[in-house]
Amino acid sequence: MSDTSVKFGSPAKVPAWVNLVLVPLVNLLAAFLLSGVVILIIGDNPLQAMEVLIYGAFGYEEALGYTLYYTTNFIFTGLAVAIAFHCGLFNIGAEGQAMIGGLGVGLVALYLDVLPFALVVPIAILAAALFGGFWAAVPAYLQAKRGSHIVITTIMFNFIAASVLTYLLVEVLIAPGGQSPESREFAEHTWLPFFHNFLPLPETPLNISFIFALLLCVGFYYLMWHTRWGYEIRVTGQNETAAKYAGISPARNIILAMIISGALAGFVGVNEILGVHHRLILEFTGGFGFVGIAVALMGRNHPVGIFLAALLFGALYQGGSELAFEMKNINREMVIVIQGLIILFSGALEHMFRPTIENFFKKRSSSAAVEA
Repeated sequence: MSDTSVKFGSPAKVPAWVNLVLVPLVNLLAAFLLSGVVILIIGDNPLQAMEVLIYGAFGYEEALGYTLYYTTNFIFTGLAVAIAFHCGLFNIGAEGQAMIGGLGVGLVALYLDVLPFALVVPIAILAAALFGGFWAAVPAYLQAKRGSHIVITTIMFNFIAASVLTYLLVEVLIAPGGQSPESREFAEHTWLPFFHNFLPLPETPLNISFIFALLLCVGFYYLMWHTRWGYEIRVTGQNETAAKYAGISPARNIILAMIISGALAGFVGVNEILGVHHRLILEFTGGFGFVGIAVALMGRNHPVGIFLAALLFGALYQGGSELAFEMKNINREMVIVIQGLIILFSGALEHMFRPTIENFFKKRSSSAAVEA
């Protein structure tokens, strides 16, 4: 076969950075442009709003602490959703899995507080993983063995988790003599250290679970691309028929991926319950599980991308609060609209610009091949 036939016969390839970096950036830019139009319509200056948003998220040490605190939760839930995506599963249950994981953390901190810090904290982290993993294992089993759709079952389990937590906090774990549905405060030696405890920083909720989240990003990369388990999970997600032909059990990997996914989501309880609130409360998850879906999509299910996407949403949460305070026509609901637009372009409209961008680079690749 001649060189010419090889050049013309092989399909033009799109550089990896196009899908990993350029497409998400274009989607993000489109979301911000549309948000700017909305801000302009309501009578505020979009450039000034962007300046306030960035300053409110990164402009001073206290703001940065809050941004990284939110980022920690989004890393946990983004990784949780991502590993399910790699197995071809759409886990919408990270919110409920985070609730049950937090319940596990709370039970350890309440009933094992006689143990020293060096024991109670690792046990609480393990409990978060076990409780969150268990809550994901049931929908996983129903999908793998009974054919129940994972989206439906995980949504249902979110409501069940909320009901279980509410019942326990109202009837069982409520603080003695308390009127609010929350547990007593944990013993102080069970609290995770804040960054401002050992660094010259202002007081913020940022605690050492942020470091734990970064370590999980490294572990996630190693698991997915350098272990047999990760390879089998990815093969199952990409082609279940090929997986069966290769002797890989799709059912086993579906259950495994969902258990790990639930465990990762459960670590939200470590940050929130053990790191910030120091008591078990209702609604501590704050919608982090649902935003984790957008974080995983924007991060292309890769830990580096997930960290950057989590940082973006952390900045939106913190900078959005500053925006609602400083701009006269922008309230909290308007900030949610901006977040929603980013989720819209990163999720539902994720393929809006992709074909045009890919075709552009394919044509460039073909032209370069012809000239060569």
